[in-house]
Amino acid sequence: MAVADASAWFVSVLLALFLRYEFDAWRIEWLSTVLLAVVMAGFFVLVGLMLGIYLGKYAYGSLDEVRTVTLAALLTSVVFSVFLLLTGFQAEIPRSLALLAFPLAVVIMFGLRFLYRLSIDRARLPAGAATPALVVGAGQAGEITVRTIMNDPDSPLRAVGLIDDDITKRRLRLHGVPVLGTSDDIEQVAKQTRAKVLVVAISNVSPEFLGELTDAGNAAGLRVLKTPTVQRLMEGPIGVQDLRSVSIEDLIGRTSVDTNVEEIAGFITGKKVLVTGAGGSIGSELCVQLAKFGPTELIMLDRDETSLQEAQIRLQGNGLLDGEDIVLADIRETELMRQVFASHQPEVVFHAAALKHLPMLEKYPEEAWKTNVLGTRNVVQAAMASGVETFVNISTDKAANPTSALGHSKRVAEKITAWAAKETGRPYLSVRFGNVIGSRGSMLPTFERLIENGGPVTVTHPEVTRYFMTIPEACQLVIQAGGIGRAGEVLILDMGEPIKILDIAKRMIAISGKDIEIVYTGLREGEKLHEELVGANEDLERPFHQQISHATVGSLSPENMDLQVWLDRMEHEKGAVIR
Repeated sequence: MAVADASAWFVSVLLALFLRYEFDAWRIEWLSTVLLAVVMAGFFVLVGLMLGIYLGKYAYGSLDEVRTVTLAALLTSVVFSVFLLLTGFQAEIPRSLALLAFPLAVVIMFGLRFLYRLSIDRARLPAGAATPALVVGAGQAGEITVRTIMNDPDSPLRAVGLIDDDITKRRLRLHGVPVLGTSDDIEQVAKQTRAKVLVVAISNVSPEFLGELTDAGNAAGLRVLKTPTVQRLMEGPIGVQDLRSVSIEDLIGRTSVDTNVEEIAGFITGKKVLVTGAGGSIGSELCVQLAKFGPTELIMLDRDETSLQEAQIRLQGNGLLDGEDIVLADIRETELMRQVFASHQPEVVFHAAALKHLPMLEKYPEEAWKTNVLGTRNVVQAAMASGVETFVNISTDKAANPTSALGHSKRVAEKITAWAAKETGRPYLSVRFGNVIGSRGSMLPTFERLIENGGPVTVTHPEVTRYFMTIPEACQLVIQAGGIGRAGEVLILDMGEPIKILDIAKRMIAISGKDIEIVYTGLREGEKLHEELVGANEDLERPFHQQISHATVGSLSPENMDLQVWLDRMEHEKGAVIR
């Protein structure tokens, strides 16, 4: 490149003189001109070395390289213009020669770089056997994606067109790939280009729009892929292997609520924290997030030894199960809970242990009573006896206007927690949210297994809806509750609009590419058509966060609990609220 730049300057000086004398070669003093051209070319290369142009300091073809080459050329032109002006070097050489050579040299140098870059890019183009792909999004994420695909000779994909709804980009080309239409034209453009893949390259694409693009891609017979998150794009170069299939979590997930958890999690730092149900989906993720805030000790309690081992592997990188912070215990055991709390003396407790499968608990309501009611009572009383400062009970939307054994049992657990708050005056509170995407035993993993087995996929009712949130988001809400919740309150996250289960089933089947039948089984005993987050007579306020509501529930003393009374009352008040 140094030789090419030097040659560019040499030619530019000669060409500038030709232009100056209107191509009259007889008027040119060749010896002086050639000498000046050689010296200027050498001077430019020297400046280029000093600025790092030929030392790999700048990415090839980058804006930084262009800026530096222009600066070096301008410096060369100014220095020799002053030299000619002051010395009058050979009267036959015009004093404006260096200024005339400057734009010519810049154009030639940039032209050589362009040709070189073009040859490199052509050599890097994916092989003709690569699968043709359409890229949705002609913004920054789209540009990175197209560049990644087109600069990898081993890429399994070959970008053949761009899709963008911005009409100002209709004539745009990124790395030679043109914008061919909008999202409404996907099927037509796919036929035109014979594309087989649709790559969604939009930063922070909404689940709704991603769903529309997925449906359009599936209708056009395209496999739909998605680029990594914005955070991953900012970390450094990505490869084609970073593209992944669109998951159902992408399609039904919401834009995460900013819970500002880092700002209010100080109540965890330097404290002993205990998590019940630590082996579950919520409990294990909760432990991972709590560990970030520096508790002096994080005690994980569960009755399932295998789940505890999995949680320890995820959090500590080993599954030895030999630490004092791993506790195998059942919350149904009253005296054992007292011993655990007396031994470890936790200061903050997150109570995630519970039975949660509605149809199973409808069949065995006594089990819901033993775990969700008596178990919560045991944990709460042990916490009170050992002086726990903050207690967060994880509840469910089914506790609002309960119609099932699960809902009624969790409602009573909320009331027990409120009673403890009344007795201690401390922030003993509950957190209520809807279905958690991907949690163990939840709807999505069940649908996935049914589809893998060839179906049918069972849906209770074509109109049934549910609220959804991600596991990390649920855990952030739980942690924030301990920081902003007040004694006896129930905190409720604004979960947006409920989603039809039938729509989720259809999309999961479409993503799988299989022909799976959907069978309606009818609502099960105690199951609602539409879940609720707020119970009757619950007054809401939002004193701290615009998307987190605070409500109060009545308290219930553990001394006033009786299984048969609860069963009779639950049967009597099916469809009503236990007040």
